Amino acid sequence: MRKWLIPVIVIVAIAAIIGFWAVGIKNGAVAKNQNVSKTWGDVQTAYQRRNDLIGNLVNTVKGAADFEKSTLTAVVEARAKATSVNVNADNLTPEKLEEFNKAQSGVSSSLSRLLVSVEAYPQLKANENFLKLQDELASTENMIQTSRVRYNESVVDYNSYILTFPNSMFLGKYKEKAYFNAVEGAEKPVEVKF
Repeated sequence: MRKWLIPVIVIVAIAAIIGFWAVGIKNGAVAKNQNVSKTWGDVQTAYQRRNDLIGNLVNTVKGAADFEKSTLTAVVEARAKATSVNVNADNLTPEKLEEFNKAQSGVSSSLSRLLVSVEAYPQLKANENFLKLQDELASTENMIQTSRVRYNESVVDYNSYILTFPNSMFLGKYKEKAYFNAVEGAEKPVEVKF
């Protein structure tokens, strides 16, 4: 064997090992990015379920009570605003996520006012359809919370992967994803008035 061939083989072997290692890092980033996209889709699905239920709830309330129109209008308008804000999983910037979060908190707020004001209508509280919808909404809010937590967990995993050294050397085009944060004022207790 020729002496010059040994260093060439060693260099080629080292280059191949580094190449496979870099490919492994990129493939890992792709998998983690796909997981973030999937969990973001779960968040959107949970919010869509709530939006679908709100339409049924509003119609049930309209049909069962001579209800305050301003409260119903606020719920419908908040729902329309929330469905108009679209955030793509590839563009999960803090600003976009905050805009989405604010729109969804408007729905939560107006929905809470609706459910509190229902207390003045005993025939509505006894309505079986309304009770089922109220239970579904409570279940959906829990699903939304769970989806948001899972989304944040996937973002931690993704961000940690792309930002740690040496992965960050190979993953320059991968950008950090934003987390779901509580909406402004969420730390204050909800005041219920009858």
